[in-house]
Order: sequence, then C-alpha cells, then structure tokens
Amino acid sequence: MIDRFRISSQLALRLAESKISLPALLQRAGLPPGFFQQEKIFATTQELFSLWQTIGEMSQDPAFGLKHGAEPRMERYHPTAIAAVCSRNLRDALQRMARYKQLTCPEEIRVQPKADETVVEFFYLEAKEVEPDVLVDVCLSWIASIAGRGTDGQVTPLRLELNRSARNRELLEKHYGCRVKFKAGRNALLFNTRDLDRPFVTHNQDLLAALGAQLETELQARKTGLDVEELVKKALKRSLAGKRPTLEEIAQELGMSTRSLQRRLTDSGITFQQLVEDTRRELARHYLRNSSVELNETAYLLGYEDSNSFFRAFQNWEGTTPGEWRAQHRSNEPVALTT
Repeated sequence: MIDRFRISSQLALRLAESKISLPALLQRAGLPPGFFQQEKIFATTQELFSLWQTIGEMSQDPAFGLKHGAEPRMERYHPTAIAAVCSRNLRDALQRMARYKQLTCPEEIRVQPKADETVVEFFYLEAKEVEPDVLVDVCLSWIASIAGRGTDGQVTPLRLELNRSARNRELLEKHYGCRVKFKAGRNALLFNTRDLDRPFVTHNQDLLAALGAQLETELQARKTGLDVEELVKKALKRSLAGKRPTLEEIAQELGMSTRSLQRRLTDSGITFQQLVEDTRRELARHYLRNSSVELNETAYLLGYEDSNSFFRAFQNWEGTTPGEWRAQHRSNEPVALTT
C-alpha cells in the first residue's frame, strides 16, 4: 500500500472562505509553500494529519470539520459522494463509498452490520499517530450527510462514539441528531441496521451506471498502477546511489521491456520522472531524519551529480533547506527503511 492521499483542490477554497491563511497554515503544518498549487495534490498520512491538526488549531469554528464533511453543494462533491447519493439505499451507498475510497487514499471505511446496530468506522492503514479530531468530524459527518440526504432526513445515526473527552456535546448532538458517547475507545457512527435498506429518494440508476463504470475503470487502473509504482520505487531505492537510473535500466531490473514498463506507467497516469522524484523525496526524509549521513553524502545516495542540485530539489519539495529540515525532524531512534 502506497502512503499517498489525494487532497481535493476544494479544500483550499473552503479554507479561504473560513479566513484561514494558507501560507500560515502550511508553515505551521510543516508543508511546502506550494502545496496547494500542485496540479494533483498528494500527502502522506503524516502530512494529512499534520494539515488537519493545524486546521483544527487555527479555525475559530468548532463545527468546521462537521460542515466540511456535510458539504451541501453538489457541485463540490467528489464523484464517490455523488455515486453514494445515487445509490439504492444506505447499505448500497456505504459499500460504494468503501470501495471507491481506494481511489484517493490508504484508508478504509469498515461497515460491521449486527442484528440491531451497524457500526461504521474509518481506518488509516499507514497511520502511526491518532487522527486529529477535526478530521474525524469530517469523515463521520460525511457518512451521516449521505444517509440524511439520500433519505430526505429520515435516517439519522443511533449513536456517535468518539475517543475524545467530552466537549461540544450540544453542537455534535444537534448536528448528528443523536446522542454522543465520549471516551468510547473508537470513532464510529452506529445506525439502526433496518435503516440500511431504506430506499434512497435520490436514487438515480442512469447516473449511477455512468459514474460507476468510470469509477470502476479508475479503480482497476489504480490497482494496476499501484503495483507498478511499488515495483519501480523499490527498484529505484536499490539503484539510486551515485547515479540516476534510467527507465531502460529499471525495466531490465524488473524483467520487462522498456515499452511494457512505459505503457504500464502511462496506464496508471504517472511518469517515470515522478517516481524518481517521489523516491528521492522519501529517501531524503529517511536519511535526514534517521541517520547521521552527511548532506553531501545524502546527495550522492540520491543520485544527484552535486550537493547544490540536491539542495535546490529539497528546497522545492519542503520549502526549507535540508539542514533546517533535519534540525526540526531529527529522530533519536534509527528506523529501518523498507525496500
């Protein structure tokens, strides 16, 4: 599983509407200044958590996450959310949301139906820290909003369970329309299992068929792409020291033709240069955080011809110098890098 979340460009718009300064937010979260200017915005789980933790700290609105998850404007919906609203019922919607969530991140929506209650939880597969409260609000509010919109307000959760200590109870109970249990040991929504089969008034079979076909195509391409991305990045990590491997060399190491590798990369919507840069960035962070390797040697290990080229690339990635980044993120414990 590749630790990469796709961040919607709509987030920057919502933050601006909430008067949250993007430069200040990115600086506090330890993200590069050009983070939201990328054509496709990606973040690791750690970066995602840092981003949302900082949003929670900077926002003056305790309902920010709830409002973001319950976006009322359909034109801002992700295709997965549109497919969910067009589903036959809540059970169908949850299944689609869980399936298509794979398109954007290493995160799972787990639905556990029982006789009377059905539990819905989010799991971050690459998380090493606890998810920020505001991000929990976004995710669970998203689920509740789909249930409410699809049934014209006829379905609300039975109960909301949260890890956090009790606060904003009145706000949360009004938003979800149910009671809240704090210090619950999990973050979850619980629905009446019978409500899962209540028909959606927003069911649209024609739109669902068109969207579903496109999402299934993207899902298949992503699965293929993830396989080839992982293979190429592992090969690059073995080959980078002292040189910049070529597409031809990596294809040979993987036992396939250059043309076949290029075709698989094209089908997955990623370029060889992107993978080289992603791999260099991952390795750079590893060397700077978890080893005593000198900066000049780090440049060599990443396949740069000279340290100045590495410094320029790192400044572009992180918005700071390698030395400053190391001082801020240096770990006291060595961590093995998986290859």
